[in-house]
Amino acid sequence: MAIQGDRRNHRHSGLCGQAPSDYPEVAEFLVKERIDSIFLNPDSVMKITLKVTEIENKLSGRL
Repeated sequence: MAIQGDRRNHRHSGLCGQAPSDYPEVAEFLVKERIDSIFLNPDSVMKITLKVTEIENKLSGRL
């Protein structure tokens, strides 16, 4: 609901926390909800970035 409210009110939405770094399904949920940014732990940046790119490509019909 927060992401939708931010979008509706033309505000940036981002999440800084451990969950997207440790649980790719949380990052997937956030991407599908169209969050603007996700902050990640350095050790998970590559893995989650690849997952986010895959999800965004599927959502845009590029895969």
